[in-house]
Amino acid sequence: MSAADPLISIVEDDESLRQAMVGLVRSLGYRVASYPSAEDFLAADARDRSNCVITDIQMPGLSGIDLKLRLTAEGVATPVIMVTARAEPALHEKAMASGACCLLRKPFTAEALIDCLDQALAA
Repeated sequence: MSAADPLISIVEDDESLRQAMVGLVRSLGYRVASYPSAEDFLAADARDRSNCVITDIQMPGLSGIDLKLRLTAEGVATPVIMVTARAEPALHEKAMASGACCLLRKPFTAEALIDCLDQALAA
């Protein structure tokens, strides 16, 4: 794999889901970095190196929506895919209004994540 391969950052507090997403995204040929929280992602200064961020919405500390809003405020235009176990329409609206390029409801299929990644990386 070369340095030109896109880097996908995964921010998910559920370790088993984070590892499953890492495995799937790696199997697609992407480089992957994973973080258990939005704060860890920000502390790693990965925002400018990431070609796409996949983040859970509900996490201790900064939520995925808070993370997207912070990236936007810092001028970082990296596409963000959000995932959630919650089905409330208001949450979906808030996620999309924050600038998420895609929202997936847990549990989601590998195909759904692949479709979102394709959309995000084509933007």
